[in-house]
Amino acid sequence: MFPSPIIAAPMAGGTTTTELALAAQLAGAFPFAAGGYKSAEALAAHIAPLRAAGGDFGVNLFVPRTGPLPSGDAAALERYRRELSADAEALGAVVPAVSPPQEDPRSTDYWEEKVELLLNEPVPLLSFTFGLAPAALVARLHKAGTRVVASVTSVPEALAAAETGVDALVVQHSNAGGHSAAFLPPSGAGAPSVLELVAAVRAAVGLPLAGAGGIGTAATARAVLAAGAEAVQLGTALLRTDESGARALHKDALADPQFSETAVTRAFTGKPARALVNGFVRRHSATAPNAYPEVHFATAPLRAAAAAAGDREMLNLWAGTAWQSAQSGPVADVVKGFLAGL
Repeated sequence: MFPSPIIAAPMAGGTTTTELALAAQLAGAFPFAAGGYKSAEALAAHIAPLRAAGGDFGVNLFVPRTGPLPSGDAAALERYRRELSADAEALGAVVPAVSPPQEDPRSTDYWEEKVELLLNEPVPLLSFTFGLAPAALVARLHKAGTRVVASVTSVPEALAAAETGVDALVVQHSNAGGHSAAFLPPSGAGAPSVLELVAAVRAAVGLPLAGAGGIGTAATARAVLAAGAEAVQLGTALLRTDESGARALHKDALADPQFSETAVTRAFTGKPARALVNGFVRRHSATAPNAYPEVHFATAPLRAAAAAAGDREMLNLWAGTAWQSAQSGPVADVVKGFLAGL
Protein backbone atom coordinates (compact mmCIF):
# COMPACT_ATOMS: atom_id res chain seq x y z
CA MET A 1 0.00 0.00 0.00
CA PHE A 2 2.73 2.43 1.01
CA PRO A 3 5.94 2.03 -1.02
CA SER A 4 8.12 3.01 1.95
CA PRO A 5 7.95 2.33 5.69
CA ILE A 6 8.53 6.07 6.25
CA ILE A 7 5.88 8.63 5.36
CA ALA A 8 6.48 12.38 5.35
CA ALA A 9 3.30 13.75 6.94
CA PRO A 10 1.13 16.39 5.28
CA MET A 11 1.55 19.43 7.53
CA ALA A 12 -0.80 22.21 6.45
CA GLY A 13 -0.32 25.94 6.74
CA GLY A 14 2.85 26.03 4.68
CA THR A 15 4.99 23.62 6.70
CA THR A 16 4.98 20.84 4.11
CA THR A 17 6.53 22.57 1.16
CA THR A 18 6.90 20.98 -2.24
CA GLU A 19 10.65 21.02 -1.59
CA LEU A 20 10.17 19.01 1.61
CA ALA A 21 7.97 16.43 -0.15
CA LEU A 22 10.38 16.04 -3.07
CA ALA A 23 13.43 15.77 -0.81
CA ALA A 24 11.69 13.17 1.36
CA GLN A 25 10.76 11.19 -1.75
CA LEU A 26 14.30 11.30 -3.09
CA ALA A 27 15.60 10.05 0.26
CA GLY A 28 13.28 7.05 0.20
CA ALA A 29 10.15 8.19 2.05
CA PHE A 30 6.58 8.33 0.77
CA PRO A 31 5.76 12.04 0.37
CA PHE A 32 2.50 13.84 1.03
CA ALA A 33 1.30 17.20 -0.23
CA ALA A 34 -0.73 19.17 2.31
CA GLY A 35 -4.01 20.33 0.81
CA GLY A 36 -5.38 21.94 3.97
CA TYR A 37 -6.01 25.72 3.81
CA LYS A 38 -5.22 25.82 0.09
CA SER A 39 -7.57 26.78 -2.72
CA ALA A 40 -7.87 24.37 -5.62
CA GLU A 41 -5.58 26.59 -7.69
CA ALA A 42 -2.95 26.71 -4.94
CA LEU A 43 -3.17 22.95 -4.46
CA ALA A 44 -2.70 22.34 -8.17
CA ALA A 45 0.46 24.47 -8.11
CA HIS A 46 1.67 22.72 -4.94
CA ILE A 47 1.45 19.24 -6.44
CA ALA A 48 2.57 20.06 -9.99
CA PRO A 49 6.27 19.37 -9.22
CA LEU A 50 5.32 16.06 -7.58
CA ARG A 51 3.34 15.08 -10.66
CA ALA A 52 6.29 16.05 -12.85
CA ALA A 53 8.69 13.97 -10.75
CA GLY A 54 6.70 10.91 -11.72
CA GLY A 55 6.89 9.03 -8.41
CA ASP A 56 4.23 7.83 -6.01
CA PHE A 57 2.82 10.48 -3.68
CA GLY A 58 -0.25 11.44 -1.69
CA VAL A 59 -2.43 14.48 -1.10
CA ASN A 60 -4.29 15.19 2.14
CA LEU A 61 -7.60 17.07 2.41
CA PHE A 62 -9.58 18.34 5.40
CA VAL A 63 -13.18 17.06 5.58
CA PRO A 64 -15.34 20.08 6.46
CA ARG A 65 -18.04 20.28 9.09
CA THR A 66 -21.56 20.18 7.70
CA GLY A 67 -24.13 22.62 9.01
CA PRO A 68 -23.88 25.62 11.34
CA LEU A 69 -22.39 25.65 14.81
CA PRO A 70 -24.75 24.49 17.57
CA SER A 71 -26.18 27.47 19.44
CA GLY A 72 -24.18 26.74 22.59
CA ASP A 73 -20.90 26.65 20.68
CA ALA A 74 -21.85 29.81 18.78
CA ALA A 75 -22.44 31.65 22.06
CA ALA A 76 -19.14 30.38 23.42
CA LEU A 77 -17.43 31.59 20.25
CA GLU A 78 -18.71 35.14 20.79
CA ARG A 79 -17.45 35.10 24.37
CA TYR A 80 -14.09 33.86 23.14
CA ARG A 81 -13.82 36.65 20.57
CA ARG A 82 -14.29 39.16 23.39
CA GLU A 83 -11.70 37.32 25.50
CA LEU A 84 -9.14 37.61 22.69
CA SER A 85 -9.49 41.39 22.48
CA ALA A 86 -6.79 42.09 25.10
CA ASP A 87 -4.22 39.97 23.24
CA ALA A 88 -5.25 41.55 19.96
CA GLU A 89 -4.80 45.04 21.35
CA ALA A 90 -1.35 44.17 22.69
CA LEU A 91 -0.34 42.97 19.22
CA GLY A 92 -1.97 45.85 17.34
CA ALA A 93 -4.38 43.41 15.69
CA VAL A 94 -8.16 43.13 15.43
CA VAL A 95 -10.29 40.06 16.10
CA PRO A 96 -12.71 39.61 13.16
CA ALA A 97 -16.30 40.16 14.26
CA VAL A 98 -17.61 37.35 12.07
CA SER A 99 -16.32 34.26 10.29
CA PRO A 100 -16.69 33.65 6.55
CA PRO A 101 -20.31 32.61 5.85
CA GLN A 102 -21.10 29.01 4.96
CA GLU A 103 -21.43 29.85 1.28
CA ASP A 104 -17.86 31.21 1.29
CA PRO A 105 -15.56 28.38 0.09
CA ARG A 106 -13.08 29.26 2.84
CA SER A 107 -15.58 28.01 5.43
CA THR A 108 -15.38 24.50 3.94
CA ASP A 109 -11.67 24.72 3.08
CA TYR A 110 -12.50 24.79 -0.64
CA TRP A 111 -13.73 21.19 -0.33
CA GLU A 112 -15.91 21.01 -3.45
CA GLU A 113 -13.33 22.68 -5.67
CA LYS A 114 -10.45 20.48 -4.48
CA VAL A 115 -12.43 17.25 -4.74
CA GLU A 116 -13.44 18.19 -8.29
CA LEU A 117 -9.80 18.95 -9.16
CA LEU A 118 -8.60 15.58 -7.86
CA LEU A 119 -11.36 13.67 -9.62
CA ASN A 120 -10.57 15.36 -12.93
CA GLU A 121 -6.80 15.20 -12.44
CA PRO A 122 -6.26 12.14 -10.23
CA VAL A 123 -3.31 11.67 -7.90
CA PRO A 124 -1.91 8.29 -6.82
CA LEU A 125 -3.24 8.52 -3.24
CA LEU A 126 -5.67 10.80 -1.43
CA SER A 127 -6.09 10.89 2.33
CA PHE A 128 -8.74 12.57 4.43
CA THR A 129 -8.62 13.96 7.95
CA PHE A 130 -11.14 15.55 10.37
CA GLY A 131 -13.80 13.18 9.03
CA LEU A 132 -14.62 10.50 6.48
CA ALA A 133 -15.10 10.89 2.77
CA PRO A 134 -18.53 9.50 1.81
CA ALA A 135 -18.46 5.96 0.41
CA ALA A 136 -19.75 7.26 -2.93
CA LEU A 137 -16.76 9.62 -3.20
CA VAL A 138 -14.36 6.83 -2.25
CA ALA A 139 -15.85 4.75 -5.08
CA ARG A 140 -15.46 7.61 -7.55
CA LEU A 141 -11.83 8.08 -6.54
CA HIS A 142 -11.17 4.36 -6.98
CA LYS A 143 -12.69 4.54 -10.44
CA ALA A 144 -10.29 7.39 -11.22
CA GLY A 145 -7.36 5.22 -10.13
CA THR A 146 -6.70 6.85 -6.74
CA ARG A 147 -5.94 4.92 -3.56
CA VAL A 148 -7.88 6.32 -0.58
CA VAL A 149 -6.73 6.59 3.03
CA ALA A 150 -8.64 7.73 6.12
CA SER A 151 -7.09 9.23 9.26
CA VAL A 152 -8.44 7.71 12.49
CA THR A 153 -7.69 8.02 16.19
CA SER A 154 -9.59 5.09 17.73
CA VAL A 155 -10.99 1.64 17.02
CA PRO A 156 -14.56 2.97 16.50
CA GLU A 157 -13.23 5.48 13.95
CA ALA A 158 -11.25 2.73 12.23
CA LEU A 159 -14.34 0.54 11.94
CA ALA A 160 -16.38 3.45 10.57
CA ALA A 161 -13.66 4.26 8.05
CA ALA A 162 -13.42 0.66 6.87
CA GLU A 163 -17.13 0.73 6.06
CA THR A 164 -16.56 3.49 3.49
CA GLY A 165 -14.28 1.27 1.39
CA VAL A 166 -10.93 3.00 1.97
CA ASP A 167 -7.72 1.17 1.15
CA ALA A 168 -5.73 1.95 4.30
CA LEU A 169 -5.72 3.92 7.55
CA VAL A 170 -3.38 6.40 9.18
CA VAL A 171 -3.73 5.64 12.89
CA GLN A 172 -2.95 8.84 14.76
CA HIS A 173 -2.29 8.83 18.50
CA SER A 174 -2.96 11.91 20.62
CA ASN A 175 0.82 12.30 21.08
CA ALA A 176 0.93 13.72 17.55
CA GLY A 177 1.72 17.38 17.05
CA GLY A 178 -0.78 19.71 15.46
CA HIS A 179 -4.42 18.89 14.89
CA SER A 180 -6.09 15.71 16.02
CA ALA A 181 -7.78 13.81 13.20
CA ALA A 182 -10.58 12.71 15.55
CA PHE A 183 -14.13 12.86 14.23
CA LEU A 184 -16.03 10.78 16.83
CA PRO A 185 -16.40 11.58 20.54
CA PRO A 186 -13.71 9.87 22.63
CA SER A 187 -14.65 6.73 24.50
CA GLY A 188 -12.59 5.86 27.54
CA ALA A 189 -9.06 6.92 28.36
CA GLY A 190 -7.59 5.92 25.01
CA ALA A 191 -4.45 3.96 24.26
CA PRO A 192 -1.36 5.07 26.22
CA SER A 193 0.84 5.22 23.12
CA VAL A 194 0.80 4.80 19.36
CA LEU A 195 2.04 1.21 19.80
CA GLU A 196 -1.04 0.17 21.76
CA LEU A 197 -3.36 2.11 19.47
CA VAL A 198 -1.94 0.49 16.34
CA ALA A 199 -2.19 -2.95 17.95
CA ALA A 200 -5.83 -2.34 18.91
CA VAL A 201 -6.76 -1.14 15.43
CA ARG A 202 -4.79 -4.04 13.87
CA ALA A 203 -6.95 -6.46 15.86
CA ALA A 204 -10.15 -4.76 14.71
CA VAL A 205 -9.64 -4.21 10.96
CA GLY A 206 -7.74 -5.92 8.18
CA LEU A 207 -6.65 -2.80 6.32
CA PRO A 208 -3.01 -1.70 5.95
CA LEU A 209 -2.05 0.74 8.71
CA ALA A 210 0.39 3.61 9.13
CA GLY A 211 1.14 4.67 12.70
CA ALA A 212 1.49 8.32 13.67
CA GLY A 213 2.00 10.34 16.83
CA GLY A 214 5.05 10.75 19.04
CA ILE A 215 7.44 8.90 16.73
CA GLY A 216 10.73 10.67 17.30
CA THR A 217 13.29 7.87 16.96
CA ALA A 218 13.95 4.88 14.75
CA ALA A 219 13.53 2.63 17.80
CA THR A 220 9.96 3.87 18.28
CA ALA A 221 9.31 3.48 14.57
CA ARG A 222 10.50 -0.15 14.73
CA ALA A 223 8.18 -0.84 17.64
CA VAL A 224 5.20 0.65 15.79
CA LEU A 225 5.95 -1.51 12.76
CA ALA A 226 6.20 -4.56 15.01
CA ALA A 227 2.80 -3.67 16.51
CA GLY A 228 1.14 -4.13 13.14
CA ALA A 229 1.77 -1.04 11.02
CA GLU A 230 3.37 -1.26 7.60
CA ALA A 231 4.61 2.34 7.79
CA VAL A 232 5.10 5.20 10.23
CA GLN A 233 4.30 8.83 9.56
CA LEU A 234 6.75 11.55 10.61
CA GLY A 235 5.55 15.08 11.27
CA THR A 236 7.26 16.87 14.14
CA ALA A 237 10.47 14.98 13.29
CA LEU A 238 10.61 16.98 10.04
CA LEU A 239 9.54 20.38 11.38
CA ARG A 240 13.05 21.76 11.94
CA THR A 241 14.51 20.60 8.63
CA ASP A 242 15.87 22.97 6.02
CA GLU A 243 13.03 22.30 3.58
CA SER A 244 10.27 22.74 6.17
CA GLY A 245 8.17 25.86 5.70
CA ALA A 246 7.65 26.30 9.44
CA ARG A 247 8.52 29.76 10.73
CA ALA A 248 12.02 30.24 12.10
CA LEU A 249 10.38 31.19 15.41
CA HIS A 250 8.68 27.80 15.50
CA LYS A 251 11.83 25.89 14.58
CA ASP A 252 13.84 27.72 17.21
CA ALA A 253 11.21 27.14 19.90
CA LEU A 254 11.39 23.38 19.32
CA ALA A 255 15.07 23.48 20.25
CA ASP A 256 14.72 25.94 23.14
CA PRO A 257 14.76 24.34 26.63
CA GLN A 258 12.53 27.21 27.78
CA PHE A 259 9.67 25.18 26.30
CA SER A 260 9.42 22.07 28.44
CA GLU A 261 5.98 20.59 27.74
CA THR A 262 3.22 20.20 25.20
CA ALA A 263 -0.54 20.28 25.65
CA VAL A 264 -3.63 19.63 23.57
CA THR A 265 -5.54 22.88 23.12
CA ARG A 266 -8.40 24.40 21.14
CA ALA A 267 -7.08 27.90 21.76
CA PHE A 268 -5.74 28.60 18.26
CA THR A 269 -8.27 26.97 15.95
CA GLY A 270 -11.19 25.56 17.92
CA LYS A 271 -10.06 21.99 17.16
CA PRO A 272 -7.87 19.96 19.53
CA ALA A 273 -4.21 20.32 18.55
CA ARG A 274 -0.99 19.58 20.41
CA ALA A 275 1.43 22.51 20.81
CA LEU A 276 4.30 23.68 22.96
CA VAL A 277 2.87 25.32 26.06
CA ASN A 278 3.25 29.10 25.86
CA GLY A 279 1.38 32.10 27.22
CA PHE A 280 -1.49 31.87 24.73
CA VAL A 281 -2.05 28.20 25.51
CA ARG A 282 -2.07 28.91 29.26
CA ARG A 283 -4.48 31.81 29.01
CA HIS A 284 -7.03 30.42 26.60
CA SER A 285 -7.12 26.62 26.62
CA ALA A 286 -9.80 26.42 29.31
CA THR A 287 -12.21 28.74 27.50
CA ALA A 288 -11.64 28.10 23.78
CA PRO A 289 -14.85 26.68 22.26
CA ASN A 290 -15.37 23.67 20.05
CA ALA A 291 -15.67 25.83 16.94
CA TYR A 292 -13.50 24.98 13.96
CA PRO A 293 -12.81 26.74 11.62
CA GLU A 294 -14.39 29.79 13.29
CA VAL A 295 -11.71 30.07 16.00
CA HIS A 296 -9.05 29.57 13.33
CA PHE A 297 -10.36 32.64 11.50
CA ALA A 298 -10.71 34.61 14.77
CA THR A 299 -7.10 34.07 15.83
CA ALA A 300 -5.50 34.33 12.37
CA PRO A 301 -4.78 38.10 12.63
CA LEU A 302 -3.28 37.60 16.10
CA ARG A 303 -1.01 34.80 14.90
CA ALA A 304 0.12 36.86 11.92
CA ALA A 305 0.88 39.85 14.13
CA ALA A 306 2.73 37.67 16.64
CA ALA A 307 4.86 36.19 13.86
CA ALA A 308 5.69 39.65 12.55
CA ALA A 309 6.63 40.78 16.05
CA GLY A 310 8.69 37.68 16.81
CA ASP A 311 6.44 36.83 19.76
CA ARG A 312 6.60 33.08 20.42
CA GLU A 313 4.25 33.38 23.37
CA MET A 314 1.32 34.10 21.02
CA LEU A 315 2.06 31.58 18.25
CA ASN A 316 0.69 28.13 17.57
CA LEU A 317 3.89 26.16 18.11
CA TRP A 318 2.63 22.73 17.01
CA ALA A 319 4.69 19.90 18.47
CA GLY A 320 4.26 16.21 19.20
CA THR A 321 5.44 14.68 22.45
CA ALA A 322 8.75 13.61 20.87
CA TRP A 323 9.57 17.17 19.80
CA GLN A 324 12.92 17.20 21.59
CA SER A 325 14.21 14.59 19.12
CA ALA A 326 13.50 16.80 16.09
CA GLN A 327 16.69 17.67 14.23
CA SER A 328 17.74 20.53 12.02
CA GLY A 329 19.43 19.98 8.67
CA PRO A 330 18.31 18.40 5.39
CA VAL A 331 15.14 16.31 5.24
CA ALA A 332 17.20 13.58 3.58
CA ASP A 333 19.36 13.16 6.68
CA VAL A 334 16.32 12.63 8.90
CA VAL A 335 14.63 10.20 6.51
CA LYS A 336 17.79 8.20 5.88
CA GLY A 337 18.48 8.07 9.61
CA PHE A 338 15.07 6.54 10.27
CA LEU A 339 15.37 4.10 7.37
CA ALA A 340 18.81 2.97 8.54
CA GLY A 341 17.45 2.30 12.03
CA LEU A 342 14.51 0.14 10.99
